[in-house]
Amino acid sequence: MRAGERFMYICEQMYKRIPFFKAFFIAFTNILTKIFTMEKILLRNAEAADFASIVALNASEVQHTSPMDEVCTQELHALSAYHRVATVDGAVAAFLLAMQDHASYRNDNYEWFAARYERFLYVDRIVVGNAFQGRKLGSLLYDDLFAFARNAGIPMITCEFNIVPPNEPSRIFHDKFGFEEVGTQWLGGGAKQVSLRAARIQ
Repeated sequence: MRAGERFMYICEQMYKRIPFFKAFFIAFTNILTKIFTMEKILLRNAEAADFASIVALNASEVQHTSPMDEVCTQELHALSAYHRVATVDGAVAAFLLAMQDHASYRNDNYEWFAARYERFLYVDRIVVGNAFQGRKLGSLLYDDLFAFARNAGIPMITCEFNIVPPNEPSRIFHDKFGFEEVGTQWLGGGAKQVSLRAARIQ
């Protein structure tokens, strides 16, 4: 019998014979289970090798973003000031892409902010894969984005989300980070209305 197997055998015997050991044994095995099944979550800069995964993630939430193929992804990546992915055990699970002020970016929402603010960081899109919900990957990316803006001396982060049709989860998420509505506009010939939001960097 190997040392590990012997240790578990002793624990099982104590579990059977000593009443108070039951709670300890359950807690100890739960801790071991968490340690050995813990996922490795990593934030890193997006790379060309990630683009196919990013396109697939975007397609899963295209009703809240906009269509994007690999050519478009490459173009947006080149324009971006911030483009990072969150990986779970090596798999691309989420991404955030943002542009800084004065970028050569043709986008109705970006241009709305550019016409009103001199310095800002614009969140073009953030997507978390359905299979990776519940791990706070969106919050990890936003915390990192705010740190990036703070270190770069950028005073404001801007974004938008749909209010017609409504995207309530996005509203709740952005409220947590202090985003306030600074305007609204209709897009797509009246197909949808967005809430334009800004958060000051403290």
